[in-house]
Amino acid sequence: MDLAKVVGSVVSTQKSESLVGRKLLLVQPVGTDGQSPKMPGFPPEVAVDCVGAGDGEFVLLTRGSSARACLNNDRSAADLCVVAILDSLSVSDK
Repeated sequence: MDLAKVVGSVVSTQKSESLVGRKLLLVQPVGTDGQSPKMPGFPPEVAVDCVGAGDGEFVLLTRGSSARACLNNDRSAADLCVVAILDSLSVSDK
């Protein structure tokens, strides 16, 4: 799983049947400090929202077959899903 920040939303009227009725979010993977991009220079990605996340929230992402499992559809076109909204994050110095 990856940490990310929701930076926007995506609207699509024409999409794969497996994505109909699904909310799409624009997410930017971030480091454990919640600020620095996990992958500097990489653009935000589109993810299917499975938990009702909103703009500015920090979330957990899952990819590939794990993302499709969250949708209960192993034939879904989805490759990236928001599976949790973070309440807090604590990183030990050790």
